[in-house]
Amino acid sequence: MLHRKSCIQETYYDILSVKEDATYEEIRSCYRSSILNTHPDKLQNASDSSPAESGSGDMFFKVQKAWEILSDSRSRALYDSELRASRQDDIVAAKDVSLEDMAFEDGGDFIELFYQCQCGDYFSVDSLELGKMGYSLLRDGSNISPQTRDGLPASIVLPCGSCSLKIRLLINLDICVSINDNIWSA
Repeated sequence: MLHRKSCIQETYYDILSVKEDATYEEIRSCYRSSILNTHPDKLQNASDSSPAESGSGDMFFKVQKAWEILSDSRSRALYDSELRASRQDDIVAAKDVSLEDMAFEDGGDFIELFYQCQCGDYFSVDSLELGKMGYSLLRDGSNISPQTRDGLPASIVLPCGSCSLKIRLLINLDICVSINDNIWSA
């Protein structure tokens, strides 16, 4: 679903000239404008060249596909998830880490997750930060399981607090981790 132009990624949002947080109405308005500006019949009347020669036919189909994906909330959510993942794939992570590899500290209203870096410091994120990113940790007694807005596995990149290393925390929805087995100790 993602299009690559050399090293720069052209997204469906770029094709319609809207921001990634655009509302349905904003997307629809830009789609209507774009479809009128790229329609092969209209362009053929405006110039002597054919749509194939000018490349406008390709753009028309790109606009159609962008609208098809972004106008449907489910396909847009899936596309946004793929877009986030592709951007994170561009980041070099020292290691992929699952929730089971993390140590936990229960802060009462939140849970902090830690993973020790080779420099001696820690990679960390808490459940409140995860919630702001669209990921929640469901708690059932001493067990936690991750959940995403769109119900799809995901990953986030965590920087070390002291050095330049990063890890990728894989959020697999099929796991349940016991906090008691992974208690963090300083």
